[in-house]
Amino acid sequence: MTRERFEELVSDALDEIPAELASKIDNVVVLVEDDAPADDPTLLGLYDGVPLTERTPLWSSGFLPDRITIFRNPTLAICDTEEDVVEEVLVTVVHEVAHYFGIDDARLHELGWA
Repeated sequence: MTRERFEELVSDALDEIPAELASKIDNVVVLVEDDAPADDPTLLGLYDGVPLTERTPLWSSGFLPDRITIFRNPTLAICDTEEDVVEEVLVTVVHEVAHYFGIDDARLHELGWA
C-alpha cells in the first residue's frame, strides 16, 4: 500500500471520531511515519503529549502541539488485506486519540479498543 493511500486511511479514521469529541481536540498534530522506533519496532501508534486529564489550569496554548504518530510499516506487516488495514488504522487512531483524552490502555481494552 502506498504511503499516500495509508495517509488517506488515517484521515478517514480521524473523520470517524464523533464531532462532539473531535471539537475538543486542540493543538494536536497527526503524523504518519513509515517505521516505529527501533526500541519498539512493532508499535502501531504513539501519543506524545500531556493528556487533557493531566493538564492544570495554567496549561497554555504556548506549548508545542501534542503528537499522534501512526506507523505504516508495522501496520501493514500485520494486515493481509486493505480491509484489514482500514480496520487496524481506525483502531489505532481511536486508541491514540483516547490517550489524548486521558483514557489508559486498561480502559481501552475494557471498551473493546485493544
